[in-house]
Amino acid sequence: MTKQGSTMKLTTVSILAGIAFLMQYLNFPLPMFPPFLKVDFSELPALAAGLVFGPLTGILVEFLKNLLHYLFSGSETGIPIGQMANFLAGSIFVVTTVLITRRIQGIKGLIVGFTAASLLMAVIMSVANYWVILPAYTILLNMPIQGHGKSSLVLYGIGPFNLVKGVLTALVFIPLYERIKGRLSLPKVAP
Repeated sequence: MTKQGSTMKLTTVSILAGIAFLMQYLNFPLPMFPPFLKVDFSELPALAAGLVFGPLTGILVEFLKNLLHYLFSGSETGIPIGQMANFLAGSIFVVTTVLITRRIQGIKGLIVGFTAASLLMAVIMSVANYWVILPAYTILLNMPIQGHGKSSLVLYGIGPFNLVKGVLTALVFIPLYERIKGRLSLPKVAP
């Protein structure tokens, strides 16, 4: 990559991370889920970065977005558990979508990628919440969530929420992709 190309990539990634950071604050709860689960569309810039520059760049945008969010907003536990969970979920979603879209070109690849990414994100985040994230909140906030309550929260709250979030993100991204795909110089990857 040329120096000019590297500078353009660095600038683009910085701008996309900044946009993603700001988009995190435009979050909203969904009525059928616990109020602490909020939808935002901050994965959109990371998806764009991943599609143009590759999945690792999408992860970088996710990392920078969550680092900025922690630096500016902090965490109720003092440890960025929420930001780490957001980073994990966003990275799973972006990497899965990008890798599948590189194998299956066009809108079909996006749909297959979003479907697989939503399912994978829901499963991994359910497991991570059950075994790591919720126990960390329990310890750090003295907020006991155990037994049947924890299982119900994961099965009926966190898992379905991540599926819905993936679908909503896809529904917003696909029309954007259709409008800008001609301007994107997507790298061709051999299957």
